[in-house]
Amino acid sequence: MIYGLKHVNRFYLVRVISVAERIPGANGLKKQPVQLLSVHAPPSTFFLDWDIPIISHRPEKKKGEDTMFSFDQVIDRRGTQSVKWDDVERLFGHKDVWPMWVADMDFPAPKAVQEALQARIEHGIFGYTVIPDSLKEAVGEWLKRRHEWEIDPAWLVFAHGVVPAVAAAIEAFSEPGDRVVVFSPVYRPLFDLVRRHDRTLVLSPLRLTEDNYVIDWDDLERKLPGAKLLILCHPHNPGGKVWTKEELERLGELCFNHGVFVLSDEIHADLTFPPYRHIPFASLHPELAAQSATFRAPTKTFNLAGLQAAEAIIPDESRRRAFRRVQQRQGFFTLNAFAIAGAEAAYRHGEAWLDALLAYLQQNIDTTIAHLAAELPILRPIRPQATYLVWIDGRGLGLSEAELKKQLLEKGKIAVEFGSKFGAEGSGFLRLNVACPRSTLEEGLRRLVLALR
Repeated sequence: MIYGLKHVNRFYLVRVISVAERIPGANGLKKQPVQLLSVHAPPSTFFLDWDIPIISHRPEKKKGEDTMFSFDQVIDRRGTQSVKWDDVERLFGHKDVWPMWVADMDFPAPKAVQEALQARIEHGIFGYTVIPDSLKEAVGEWLKRRHEWEIDPAWLVFAHGVVPAVAAAIEAFSEPGDRVVVFSPVYRPLFDLVRRHDRTLVLSPLRLTEDNYVIDWDDLERKLPGAKLLILCHPHNPGGKVWTKEELERLGELCFNHGVFVLSDEIHADLTFPPYRHIPFASLHPELAAQSATFRAPTKTFNLAGLQAAEAIIPDESRRRAFRRVQQRQGFFTLNAFAIAGAEAAYRHGEAWLDALLAYLQQNIDTTIAHLAAELPILRPIRPQATYLVWIDGRGLGLSEAELKKQLLEKGKIAVEFGSKFGAEGSGFLRLNVACPRSTLEEGLRRLVLALR
């Protein structure tokens, strides 16, 4: 935290303290020695009193922060307006249901994010905000480090979420009645957005192999001619598939040849497990970058959905202007103060936390697959290559979805996502969220087996 400036002989002396150190009115915190930095600036530059705190959105990392993580800690989320925990009775019709459904995590956000938000709160003024260049820089640096994709910061447009951003793109880049191709099964809102914008939904069913889903190229080639848009879920939700470079290049060539603009939902990209590698669709070739828009967010990666922040990456300038016009018509102008602070802190200081999270999630996935193999082998879980969502083939049970729901909710008292929500091709499947402490997962697996054995 920067804690005041003093003008001395055409320089500013800057007092730098950490957010854990004492400031006036903060009881119980030990004051530490400050560091003085001299910063050259023009004499006319406005500066604040020596004793006025100025909040920085780049909190200092504490010793051990990048090596000490406690994903086993159980934190009670009930009573915190959590959709996952507090809304289960309304949504599923049963009390005391163990929630392993909606895609958020039962882990606290990285300490750096918490400290950035606390520092913003301590400032005490929450007026209108402007998105700083430093956030754009943080996004660009993250993409280069994690995904080997170098973007122009001018390509970035921010939004309240990936779903609102995809909605704006559908409106900006197509007209009512236009054909929009979507693979199935897939994350349900992608279907719904097409229909709600009065576009023609064209489904291209994926083929399930022994390991995961693949594109039915013959079917896709029949359906692309005349289409305006294709929506790609990349990595795939619910299957956890990481599309390969070869698949993406073939898809890109087909879409380019047919003049189909690609909307690539890459919100799960950072949750890709080694040795798999996420390749941003737009990074493949400049021509594909110009004929696509990419949507991603720190919210899925760092469990920040409540902050409502996302990025649209639109390299083509005319498309970007059209997208912004739609946002303005919808009343979107900026991110809130906490989204800005939290997102930048996550991208700058959350990498070690994410690496530890991925290792823990892989252990949870291993636990899930091993437990079902031992206790309920009729269920066939598909090992995700990305995401913390395990897609389970339950068709061998021979139950209708209504029967499946009844047994899970009444006998097992467990809430999962049921497959038909992801399209007709998902019927008979379950989606299980394993982003939780190990003890929470083990209780969920016990209930799942109890319900279906």
